[in-house]
Amino acid sequence: MKQNWTDRIRTDPAAAAALAIFALSAATLLGAWYFEYVVKLPPCPLCLEERLPYHIVIPLSLLLAIAALARAPRALITVGFLAIPIVMLCAAALGAYHAGVEWHWWPGPTDCSGPVTDFTAKGPLLNQLQSIRVVRCDEAAWRFLGLSLAGYNVLVSLLLAAVAAAGLLARRQSA
Repeated sequence: MKQNWTDRIRTDPAAAAALAIFALSAATLLGAWYFEYVVKLPPCPLCLEERLPYHIVIPLSLLLAIAALARAPRALITVGFLAIPIVMLCAAALGAYHAGVEWHWWPGPTDCSGPVTDFTAKGPLLNQLQSIRVVRCDEAAWRFLGLSLAGYNVLVSLLLAAVAAAGLLARRQSA
């Protein structure tokens, strides 16, 4: 009997894990855009850097799900599931660094947490000051239950790394 793709997702832990990673990663990035464009909280430079791993993991996890459903070679799927935790652990480290900057545990990058001293733009100083809007990395724009968006990024990144590891282990056990 021929299986449809939903049945294959249920029976293939790699495909299920990859689709879960895809959905959660996409929801996380959509959430960041929601805070930026709807709530009007402009991202700082570190916030923008924290989004980069999601730009890698979203297409990678979708391709990994398609590969698992198409029964691609095991080595290809293994490499994909090894890459995702590495990327997401780097994302968690960057999020932890940013959260630490927000809590003033360590200094952040000077371009978004140091004093504003660059007045090299042309024009009168008052005009420059009125047009400059520096989004600071060391001030959390939003917190819920004591965690900033950077803190939640750490939790989501660790969860995604764990789901990828679980998908890899489940795939190996089913071999």
